[in-house]
Amino acid sequence: MLFRVDTARYEFMEWGSAGIKDELVNNGYYYIQQSIEIWGQSTALALLALGLVIMTLLKTGTYYLAAYYLIPIRSGIVRDIRNHVYDKILKLPVSFFTAERKGDVMARMSGDVSEIENSIMASLDMMFKNPIIIISCLVMMFVVSWQLSVFVLILLPVAGWVMGTVGKRLKRVGYEGQTQWGVLLANIEETLGGLRIIKAFNAEPKVQKRFHDENQKFYKISNRLNRRYSLAHPMSEFLGTLTIAIVLWFGGTLIFSGNSTIDASQFIYYMIIFYNIINPSKDLSKAVYSIQKGLASMQRVEVILKAENPIKNPENPKSIDFTTCDIEYKDVKFSYSERPVIDGVSLKIPHGATVALVGQSGSGKSTLADLLPRFYDVDEGQILLNGNDLREYNVYDVRQLMGNVNQEAILFNDTFYNNITFGVGNATFEEVKQAAKVANAYDFIMASENGFDTNIGDRGCKLSGGQRQRISIARAILKNPPVLILDEATSALDTESERLVQEALDRLMKNRTTLVIAHRLSTIVNADMICVMHEGKIVEQGTHTELLAKGGYYSRLVEMQKF
Repeated sequence: MLFRVDTARYEFMEWGSAGIKDELVNNGYYYIQQSIEIWGQSTALALLALGLVIMTLLKTGTYYLAAYYLIPIRSGIVRDIRNHVYDKILKLPVSFFTAERKGDVMARMSGDVSEIENSIMASLDMMFKNPIIIISCLVMMFVVSWQLSVFVLILLPVAGWVMGTVGKRLKRVGYEGQTQWGVLLANIEETLGGLRIIKAFNAEPKVQKRFHDENQKFYKISNRLNRRYSLAHPMSEFLGTLTIAIVLWFGGTLIFSGNSTIDASQFIYYMIIFYNIINPSKDLSKAVYSIQKGLASMQRVEVILKAENPIKNPENPKSIDFTTCDIEYKDVKFSYSERPVIDGVSLKIPHGATVALVGQSGSGKSTLADLLPRFYDVDEGQILLNGNDLREYNVYDVRQLMGNVNQEAILFNDTFYNNITFGVGNATFEEVKQAAKVANAYDFIMASENGFDTNIGDRGCKLSGGQRQRISIARAILKNPPVLILDEATSALDTESERLVQEALDRLMKNRTTLVIAHRLSTIVNADMICVMHEGKIVEQGTHTELLAKGGYYSRLVEMQKF
């Protein structure tokens, strides 16, 4: 009409006098014709162009608003997944992490969660937007020609099935890829943790080869994964074009035969609408591929989220009397696998008594101590606290009752002050200073650059072994627990520091229930009772003097240390 190609006259058609389709087309042409006659061709063209600009502004504006409100949802879901995984890691028992590699757990929290964000959350807008466009176009196609549309609806599911088959295989390869990425991260974590030993034993070529081999596996899996993923766009475009070609042939044949309900110009219009389905369909298929890839990561994250925690709180927990702590092991059995580590141990630790465990490495001393704060639950038998099974109390209350100093001083990349007050709320600075003095740590803390505010580095790497141990002892002293578990607490100290800390621990252990594990027999000669462990059993028990008089396991240990 603008360029005088169509010279037909259009009269206004009353709304409701004919079908809605005919009314919209006729009256649209009528208003354009009136605009040309009143304002001229140039102005009418400008108005049409302005209409195009306004419609594009609406399109881009709504697209931005959709993204604006979807981004917090997308980021929030990923944040919540990370929080859920981290919270579950804190709740899971120690036994879960003896079977899992730390690097792989880190990979699930970082790489897998990021893959979920990139693959699933990034496809959310496609999943919402594209179906609306496709449905709108299909409705318009049915309005123009229901015969052709039925034919199209038969073709589209066939194309969808082909793409879906490739997508399912993508999920399996994606799972392999993320698992191998976990192996790589675990390898890196082990290398960083053992760098001193690697260099000391000239083992660089060995660990280098191991890493390169694992990296090569990841390279091959990544190639398979990305090749399949890259197939999404070309395959959807080819199938889309093939579908258009078939519809073009079928519709054209109907028009040539004179059996079609539409003419040639309407058929071209129909094909334009149909072509508008192709791009959203391609995006949708790409989104489906991305989601399949992300679901593989989701499976790995769910291993942690769905892991069962065997250390459970009772429905109606009993309250703990913190003033009395009588502990009794009754016929306790425990194993990590098939072979028992603790085999029928019975032991009484009266309130305020100091009981020491000695014996060869691997005899079950540390495991027996780990059962007390319920890091693990016994397989058979019971551990009683004030006459009640430990499992009848709340886990938090049981652990609140106890203070631990381990053989390996576990510290955090933080200040002296925050490491000593770790897990202890509302401690005053004076109390922290006093705890440091009792643990013989005050002098070297004050000699550091910023005193108690000095950062000690990753796992306390800026400190010596003895200093790290004294900080962990100060932490236990500050907690002031009714029950103390000392697992080789003084093993990393020099002779002078050991004497000073042992004096402090002796003062601290008065009127407390204490379980001490020691290889140095000099640290436990004053214990109320010494238990000698061998292959998961207590083979001897008594005081230092009584055990020496027996001339058994204990006396042999003493003789070896004297030698």
